[in-house]
Parts: sequence; C-alpha cells; structure tokens
Amino acid sequence: MFPLPVTTINITKLIKDDSKGIAIDILRLDEIHAIISGNKWFKLQYYLNEAIAKKATVIATFGGPYSNHIVATAYAGKITGITTKGYIRGEQPRVLSHTLQHCVTYGMELQFLSRLAYDNLKKSTALGNEYVIPEGGYGMLGSNGASNIQQFIPPNYNTIICAVGSGTMIAGLCKTQQPGQSILGIVITKGNTSIVNEINTLLPLDKHQNYTLNNGYHFGGYAKHTQELLLFMQQINHTYQVPLDFVYTAKAFYGVMDLYKNNYFAEGSNILFIHSGGIQGNSSLENYKAKA
Repeated sequence: MFPLPVTTINITKLIKDDSKGIAIDILRLDEIHAIISGNKWFKLQYYLNEAIAKKATVIATFGGPYSNHIVATAYAGKITGITTKGYIRGEQPRVLSHTLQHCVTYGMELQFLSRLAYDNLKKSTALGNEYVIPEGGYGMLGSNGASNIQQFIPPNYNTIICAVGSGTMIAGLCKTQQPGQSILGIVITKGNTSIVNEINTLLPLDKHQNYTLNNGYHFGGYAKHTQELLLFMQQINHTYQVPLDFVYTAKAFYGVMDLYKNNYFAEGSNILFIHSGGIQGNSSLENYKAKA
C-alpha cells in the first residue's frame, strides 16, 4: 500500500483583519514530503495502490519538461520498486530541465514526443504492459485521492481556495465539501475553455455547482511568469516564510491577496489556501535563489 506519510498538516496563519472580519491562512501540503510534494501524494495514492494490486511492472505517465507530476511519479516508482516511464511533451532538449534530470536520477525512462504524437498517445488505451497514470493525475482515482485533503481542513474554515491546473484537486475537494463551505479555484492556464467540463466529468451532477473559478491570474499562461510575480513570491517568502512556485501556487495566492485587497471576500470569510506544493519547479528559474 501507499499510505500518506503524515497524520497532521501544518497551517501557517497569515492575515487576521478584524476590520473586515476576514482571516487568511495556508494549509501546508508542500511540507508533507520533499519530492512527492503537496497534492501529488494525494492524487497518486489510489493509482499507485491499484498498480501495486495489479502487480504492475511499469508505471507510465505524461507531462511537460517542468511537470511536478512527472517527478513525483518517478520518485514514487523508486520507493515502491516499480519501473517508471515518462512520456514528455516536446522534442528532447540539448540539456534536460532540472525536473527531468531528477526523474532520470530516480530511474525514470524518458521518451520525448512531438506535441501531435503526445496528444495522440494520451488518447490511446493500449500501451502494452504499462500501467498508465493520466497527465497530472487527472481521473476518478486522482480526484478520489484529492478528496482526502478535506480531512486536514479544520471545520472553522468556510472558504477554501486552490490553484487549478488539470482540475483534479478541486474536483476532489468538491466531493467532500462540508456544509457552509465555498470552494474557489484560481485557474493558472490561459484560455482553457474545457476546464469546467474536465472538472464536472469527475463529479456527480449534483456537485457541478459546488465551486467557482477565477481566470484572471494566469500571468500569460501555463508556466509563464512576470517579474511582478517573482517579486511577489520573494515578498511572501520573506514576510511569512512560505515558499511558492511560479507555475501554480504563486499565481493562485497572488489572486487571493488581490481579491482580498479589492474587497471580494464577504465579511466573516475564514479563508484557507491550499498550498499544492511543486516548489521543485523553481529550479528552472535562472538566478531566482540569488534574487530572493
């Protein structure tokens, strides 16, 4: 079995604004494991248990060269003793990204595919003897695993906010949504018109209205960033000792703070932001540590 490595998860308290009756805290999923960071452990849990039960000899998955999911799967294979294979979107570069270098270190075989070949292979249902985990852990097993995050959310929080990439985590949160709890997702991709359908595919019909999405904080699109975003990351880390990643959590938490400043949240909002991990992705930012 592939159990969660923790029984409790820390909460970092950030803002308590008595004048507005608003509090903002962060659930530190990034701290549960150094490599299988944040929501990745939750999303992978049931896939890995199924692979073990089926005595799979190879676990295959999909992702880009900076994918947190790819490196988490590579390390999960290392600790479970199952060979892993990563189908990587794009031509093989002269120098591998830090993420892919780590994957190779953990024993993952990499196969680079053109975008067309990548998209076609993702739709295939026949990959030989490989046990396939979809890109980003997307799927019913991934969202069921993500639903376990709710057990670490204290009942006093009435507003839950997270970054949205594949939509797997927010679907999981909706599955176990508590009475009086609202769920807001900050979409980190640009122009993803299918994201609502992708989330709802993982949910029963009566839960399709259980969440709200905000598309205003993608900073140019997936894995795009601006100097403003990097400065925000540095400020949050310096002030609160909370590291964020430029692909997901920095964008989403920037959105939280901007919405707060613009009086989006109602009086009495007790907000918990889900830190979904992925800090390893910052290694691809040249000189980021030097600037911080």
